[in-house]
Amino acid sequence: MAAAQPAPPLDILVRGPEGFSLWNGPPFSSGQPGVKLEEKISCSSTKFSEDGSKLMVVKSESVISIYDCTTYREIRSFQVPNLTAAALSPSGTYLQTFQKSSTPQHKNVTLWNVETGEAAHQQFQKNLTKTSWPSIRFSSDEAVACRLATNEIQFFDAVDFSKGVTNRLRVPGVTAIELAKAPGSHVAAFVPESKGMPASIQIFACGKDLQSQPVARKSFFRCSTVQLNWNNGSTGLLVVVQSDVDKTNQSYYGESKLNYLTTDGTHEGLVPLRKEGPVHDVQWSYSGSEFAVVYGFMPSKTTVFDKKCNPLLELGTGPYNTIRWNPKGKCFGNLPGDMAFWDYLEKKQLGTTRSELSVTSEWSPDGRYFMTATTAPRLQVDNGIKIFHHNGSLFFKKMFDKLFQADWKPESPDRFSDISELVKSIESIKVDDTKPQGERSKSSQTSAKPSPSNPPAQKPAAYRPPNAKQAAVVQSELFGETSTETMSKNALRNKKKREKQKEKKAAEGANGS
Repeated sequence: MAAAQPAPPLDILVRGPEGFSLWNGPPFSSGQPGVKLEEKISCSSTKFSEDGSKLMVVKSESVISIYDCTTYREIRSFQVPNLTAAALSPSGTYLQTFQKSSTPQHKNVTLWNVETGEAAHQQFQKNLTKTSWPSIRFSSDEAVACRLATNEIQFFDAVDFSKGVTNRLRVPGVTAIELAKAPGSHVAAFVPESKGMPASIQIFACGKDLQSQPVARKSFFRCSTVQLNWNNGSTGLLVVVQSDVDKTNQSYYGESKLNYLTTDGTHEGLVPLRKEGPVHDVQWSYSGSEFAVVYGFMPSKTTVFDKKCNPLLELGTGPYNTIRWNPKGKCFGNLPGDMAFWDYLEKKQLGTTRSELSVTSEWSPDGRYFMTATTAPRLQVDNGIKIFHHNGSLFFKKMFDKLFQADWKPESPDRFSDISELVKSIESIKVDDTKPQGERSKSSQTSAKPSPSNPPAQKPAAYRPPNAKQAAVVQSELFGETSTETMSKNALRNKKKREKQKEKKAAEGANGS
């Protein structure tokens, strides 16, 4: 049996106004991260390939440098005039660039071979939008490549682009596509509303002989935009349907619905959400077997579903709008400012903390650390990085005058061992040490002095802010309790105490007389 390979190191990419650097990730040997690579040159963008093997750096004067993340050396440089956007393929084999163009004769989208530095494919694209970039989409293993064209989806030979378009899938009116990543077996196509016809999402197989009919289809009205999210395994697609107008007039930002489609046709419909309001965030687990949704008017509700849309875990309500699954599948965090960390398997909360003004947030590839960053230009003050343990305790903090970006270097979670100490940490963490109002420990009760027969006038109670009671209610709901149950227990306990105190005073008065 072959010896297990050692886990790869964790690296952190940091970009500021003076340049970019690659840090050694935690745990830090001397309490501070070391620097593996540092470039003191202005750069407008830095991005890892999906597998973490390459790093793309867009420098001034339209120069794009590609770095090998094993040797941390520059392996290729491209000079692209009038550059507007650039993207690496998942394995870093190709670099895709978009240039400003004034005529259709100028092919402004170029696919470069990183190893040779030569152009593998060129085409014209009129506009650059979020749904149309990158122009050529790859599966995670780069075995499948396709692009969106007018009324059709075009497929290429991902190994040899000189063959041109090898297959065309006709989809009239299509405006957005999403290729499944691992494996690239299916592609989803979105067709918006037109001339009284409803919008639709269709899923097609990528095999040329299997594209005659969609394997799944869902139609809906009141749809302006969609967000398409494939799971690992390419068996399920989550579709967040967004409308600009809310006909119930409950939200200024329109309304949103969450639909779920499977490639085997077993489910094509809405996800049963139990609270009215927008869909704030939805994310698949790394295994692709379950997904979590944050939804509803504030305080929002969080629910975990399985692949059959059955609810598995209710996390109650709270002031959350973002969710991040741990790549090891053990726990996830609720964001942004107030953070709650949950063990999904044990259905227990590990801890809570705060990271105010966070712009970005993500788990480390090994699942042991969680990093948040406050970056410019979103926020111009209090820029910095915070790294937390998987239970929510603060591990590292560093502030910057100005910070543009902070990202983990991608690695496959399968290359790391499981978090064996996670279950043990559940029992050792105290999420809430505060006692209900009016309750004291036994030691304080025994040491308390008896009250005199004529007690002095009672002092006015201390001021409690209005949100204190609501915070207790939210916290109780996060633990699966209801506020009415908690308050009724406290009220009953306080009532019994008051009755005992009255009986004691009456007995003392009778003895004194």
